[in-house]
Amino acid sequence: MKLNLHGKNVEITEALRRYAEKKLGKIDKYFVVDTEAQVTMSVQRGMHKVEVTAVIDGLILRAEVATDDMYASLDQVVDKLERQIAKYKTRINRKARQGGILKVNNDQLQPEEEEEELAVVKTKRFLIKPMPVEEAILQMNLLGHDFYVFVNAENNDEINVVYRRKDGNYGLIEPAVK
Repeated sequence: MKLNLHGKNVEITEALRRYAEKKLGKIDKYFVVDTEAQVTMSVQRGMHKVEVTAVIDGLILRAEVATDDMYASLDQVVDKLERQIAKYKTRINRKARQGGILKVNNDQLQPEEEEEELAVVKTKRFLIKPMPVEEAILQMNLLGHDFYVFVNAENNDEINVVYRRKDGNYGLIEPAVK
């Protein structure tokens, strides 16, 4: 696995780099294809945060952990990634069987006891009108939701999503067709 390590408000020492490579190398054994992962380590208000994003043939694995120790954060982020891999193992294998390129090394994964059924339990329909991003944020706040789907009047009438981030700020999702 190729790691791209970045530090924000923290210097990535050689010992920390080796530890990250050793720990994150554990998830590499689950995949036959070579993977690349973006690892961001940061320190904010005394909390040591590790964010890992790995894209493997269209599948995005992402985990984020903040603790009071960088090494503990690395340990926990690897645990989260391994749980994600185990949870979605059946879906990944199904995609591979149906002609996808992604190959998973099944020897390393523990089988799930019961496959979680993915079912839509409710469908909502609503009219959406073109509006600027600021108005969409106001609408989201008025409804008390964490996200809001709208037609962006400022961006070619495309469907966008605004959402509330964990840090209290807002994010905007602009879909792009591959």
